[in-house]
Amino acid sequence: MLGTRLIKWPLVQHIYFDHNATTPLDPEVFQTVVACLDQSYGNASSIHFFGQLAKQRLEAARRQLAALIHAAPPQIVFTGGGTESDNLAVLGVARAASGHRHVITTAIEHPAVLSACAQLEREGVAVTRLRVGAAGVVDPDHVRAAISSATVLISVMHANNELGTVQPIAEIARIAREAGVPLHVDGVQALGKIPVDIAALGVDLYSMSAHKLYAPKGVGALYVRKGVHLKPLTFGGHHERDRRPGTENVPGIAGFGAAAEIAAERLQFEATRIAALRDRLEASILARIPGTGVNGAASPRTPNTTNIYFDGVDGEALVIALDLRGFAVSTGSACSSGAVTPSHVLTAIGLSAQRARASIRFSLGTSNTTEQIDALVTAIEASVAHLRRISVHA
Repeated sequence: MLGTRLIKWPLVQHIYFDHNATTPLDPEVFQTVVACLDQSYGNASSIHFFGQLAKQRLEAARRQLAALIHAAPPQIVFTGGGTESDNLAVLGVARAASGHRHVITTAIEHPAVLSACAQLEREGVAVTRLRVGAAGVVDPDHVRAAISSATVLISVMHANNELGTVQPIAEIARIAREAGVPLHVDGVQALGKIPVDIAALGVDLYSMSAHKLYAPKGVGALYVRKGVHLKPLTFGGHHERDRRPGTENVPGIAGFGAAAEIAAERLQFEATRIAALRDRLEASILARIPGTGVNGAASPRTPNTTNIYFDGVDGEALVIALDLRGFAVSTGSACSSGAVTPSHVLTAIGLSAQRARASIRFSLGTSNTTEQIDALVTAIEASVAHLRRISVHA
């Protein structure tokens, strides 16, 4: 008998609008993972039949992921997730450098990067966190101005997880290359949503996560350009070209590879379709609900993400109200859920703490439809009106 009981939720149809936190498994990915669990259970380092079968699945997934970002398969290092990929890049490169060290990043990075940089500071590394304007985009000239002779790494995310704003990575990469400084890009929220061409971007390291791409949790990858030196975070065997030891999660990695291949086939169509849904959501909310606005709307954004403020409403209360009506949304990064302080991303773009707490992130995915968008807007309108009414009488 199981030691825990499953939660019995009310019989309300729940619709998912939190794809930036995680995504459901694509049916084809699910079948790939199950088949791999059943048939490819060998250790990919073993030389016998079962081991080599697992090795084949592992390398096939490496090719699939490499194809999605236009990279060479040997440049893909599989990890345990996006956070580990970010940590391996930031800590690995900085610790591999000698002498006085300096790292440049931005104030709106994911905690996986900002916390790694904070650790480097404890190790004596200087860190510059570049500010961004109201548009949520870093100025490449600010990157150039921050570079010094001690700079060993620049880390700038491709797409912001809360706003969806897309950074000018190719331009920043040119600046980094001219200065001879490696550029790491957190691509977790960009992969599968916008085209990613590693060669065109000119980056040196690129972090990815499977569970943002309709594949299993607990799997990630790091693109490492040939010639980039980084120290591993953990120690053991010679897996992943001595970058990441430990027996590989072959079923999860195979699922990641399948998801990458699906994303390559559907990216253009889905990006156009989902962008239209997002625009419909924004236009409807702004037209029907006063005291609202889109954060970061002036910048290029991923097609699936919008961050909207509802003045006079507590964001957490609105998330709960919408959940009770059958809609899953969030106030921002899932990794910061439950934080007392307002979003560091929203305050970094100039929002007051009050407006930051009144902001909601809607992140769309492949299952969302026009009918769901219209139903969501109706639920938001009713919820906001109710919350504002009880706030006035509180």
